Amino acid sequence: PLLKDKGLSLYCVDLPGHGHSSHLSAGQSYYLFWDGVHFLRRIVKYFNWEEVTLIGHSLGGGIAFLYAAIYPNDVKKYISIDIASPSVRNVAKMCDLLGHSVDRFLSYESKTIDQMPCYQYDEMVDLVFEAYAGSVNKQGCEIMLKRGMKRATHKEGYLFTRDPRLKTAALGFMTIDQILELASRIKCEVMNIRATIRTKLDNPEYYDLILDTIEKQAKKLERHVFNGTHHLHLNDAESIFPNIHRFLIS
Repeated sequence: PLLKDKGLSLYCVDLPGHGHSSHLSAGQSYYLFWDGVHFLRRIVKYFNWEEVTLIGHSLGGGIAFLYAAIYPNDVKKYISIDIASPSVRNVAKMCDLLGHSVDRFLSYESKTIDQMPCYQYDEMVDLVFEAYAGSVNKQGCEIMLKRGMKRATHKEGYLFTRDPRLKTAALGFMTIDQILELASRIKCEVMNIRATIRTKLDNPEYYDLILDTIEKQAKKLERHVFNGTHHLHLNDAESIFPNIHRFLIS
């Protein structure tokens, strides 16, 4: 909203399985970061955009990284908030989880709408607030739930709009070698915003290594650290807004 108030035009996307977008059909799997590139490319082609500027938080920031690396001549700038690239997981841990993730995915796929948990509004807000363990305040939870919840039709209350299969999407993560190769292909202007209260990462030392690799050939790389949690853009948008606005219009 702060950017819109400055006259900037933004196109916001609910990826499949998120917000108000449809879920993938039964039998299809989510690959999170890679899905984002696939659908973002569809959107760009649909509107015949020749050059884009991207802003993304967390998953969205990882998708912006990938898109800028894969289509380096088609991205003018991108801003990533509290993420340097798609998540780089511990390889052994990732392999250990694969079978369990696939089985959970199939389990969720077999559930009917009647089996989905239903909540009252305040109960749902509290549930999301507790799940993020202090990363996002109550107001931020309500903002997310504007597109993250809907009235249930089979009983009184609300359902989450997200596809529950997203919770088991452990496939499609990359190794650090793949990430660094992709980072070395980014040419555009980049801004990275990081929170002081860091998200727990398997390999936290990779964050700056990835940015260092981007910086070697990118047109520009700005690094900023702001007081706050992973959801600082929701909790205190005014603190990061001036830097983002300046970067976008410069």
